[in-house]
Amino acid sequence: MQKVKLSVEKLSKSFRVRGDGNNKKDSLFPVLKEISFDVHENEVVTLVGESGCGKTTLLRIIQGLVHYDAGVAKVDGVPIRRPGRDRGFVFQQASLLPWRTARANVEFGLELQGVPSAARARKARELLELVGLVHAENQYPHELSGGMQQRVGIARALAIDPSILLMDEPFSALDAQTREVLQNEMLRIQTETRNTVLFVTHDLDEAIYISNRVIVLGARPGRVRKIIDIPFPRDRGDIAQLRGDPEFLRIRAHMWDLIRNDEKAAA
Repeated sequence: MQKVKLSVEKLSKSFRVRGDGNNKKDSLFPVLKEISFDVHENEVVTLVGESGCGKTTLLRIIQGLVHYDAGVAKVDGVPIRRPGRDRGFVFQQASLLPWRTARANVEFGLELQGVPSAARARKARELLELVGLVHAENQYPHELSGGMQQRVGIARALAIDPSILLMDEPFSALDAQTREVLQNEMLRIQTETRNTVLFVTHDLDEAIYISNRVIVLGARPGRVRKIIDIPFPRDRGDIAQLRGDPEFLRIRAHMWDLIRNDEKAAA
């Protein structure tokens, strides 16, 4: 077993809701309740669950953008208090700087760290080659497809050599064909870089395909329903082929039952 890279222990979070109408008192809306799990070094762990179960809030807490109320989240044993270089973030939209080329976008974090220009350029080219875009290093975001932009976003997040890569539904806005290509590419990149990844998605097929383990969250408030080990080897071939595996279908049905039954219980 690899060492624990990310540890989340009994983490809870509520948001304050302002009173209105006849009720002038503010109230607390619980979003996460006593969430606990570990992510080991070089592992890909995915969070799934219905909308409103707190997946993105949890990711933003781990990034250091949102403060938690109780419990603790740690990277390499150090409690998370604020954003840090040990965590890279890949957004739903690539959010590239439109006035910078692909290479300059990848260099951005390194530039903020004061890395010399020659070293920045060398690192950016290496990462663009890793994501298959070295030929487009001088193109601007408007000249790139959505899938290419997301590849640049992944390269940019990797440029700072994070201890853990946080990915918030990075393929959700892409067409189905591009999405499957990038899912396969993500497996290849993670195998090469050995990065630790915490990934959020609504897509159960995607979760099974890319993950070592899947955490199914219940909603209102968000809590861990079950942590499911994915038994397939990392060299998984094409997702279309894997979907035909009886074990894939069994795991998917089990995950869907957990989410669906949780929705019924909350209704």
